[in-house]
Amino acid sequence: MNKNILGIDWGTSNRRAYLIDQSGACLAEHEDGQGMLAVGGRDKFGASLAGLLDAMQLPPDVPVIMSGMVGSASGWQEVNYLDASVPLEQLPRHLAAVTDPAWAGRSTIVPGYVYRNDASADVMRGEETQLLGAVALGHRDGWIVLPGTHSKWVLLRDGVIQSFATYMTGELFAMLSKGGTLSAMMDGDTSDAEGFATGLNQAARNEPLSNSLFRVRAGVVSRSAPPQQAAATVSGLLIGAEFAAAARAAEGQGITVIGSPALAARYGVAATHFGLKCTVLDPHQVYCTAISQFLKA
Repeated sequence: MNKNILGIDWGTSNRRAYLIDQSGACLAEHEDGQGMLAVGGRDKFGASLAGLLDAMQLPPDVPVIMSGMVGSASGWQEVNYLDASVPLEQLPRHLAAVTDPAWAGRSTIVPGYVYRNDASADVMRGEETQLLGAVALGHRDGWIVLPGTHSKWVLLRDGVIQSFATYMTGELFAMLSKGGTLSAMMDGDTSDAEGFATGLNQAARNEPLSNSLFRVRAGVVSRSAPPQQAAATVSGLLIGAEFAAAARAAEGQGITVIGSPALAARYGVAATHFGLKCTVLDPHQVYCTAISQFLKA
């Protein structure tokens, strides 16, 4: 019997796969652009997964656990969200079996979570697996921040989600870069420290975001601000908007960020700016640890 497991983080644009043993060690990994949008339809996911196994030279009987947009309404098959009250450590009990006959019995999908607060709701798909890994690594309490296309701020209490909020930070930055009046000045270095600090300062004053964004353009065209800092200022405004909304709740607790080195570093700078301590977890280690938990279940 195969003692290893293939974990796949199947996102909208990209796909990352890790072959994991029971200790959580990564034996092999693969990354490609075969995200949900590239697959080309629900009936193409099986062939795409077969291609992934071939690329990684894995046997067809390796168990597969998938998280992310593969379980969305536009993915391979829609998997219902779990209520946020379900402890993260119970995720292995709620895996959804893939119904495609060619993959039935050897592939499953991790459900996402829904958080309801009065009449409003927020959802996640994929981040729950990273949260499970964080809990397994001992981060059972406090604020976990998962930056990205849709950044999540999640409050944990003893491994249970108490609340979470999503910010369309990465998506907004991409949209502003590709079209609109700011796009022509968004090719600068987003790591420019002075420009990033300018954006954070404006966000900390809780100024209306749409007005602050326009003033980036106004500063450049009026020659009041250097054009090479525009992208970093926009990045600071968008990330700063997250902190302006959530930092007060995290005061005295700090945050734990699960993100790539470059992105985590930017959030670390923002945390310092807003007076918060910041711990960083490697996303690959977190994900591999999470997948190992399904082997132990």
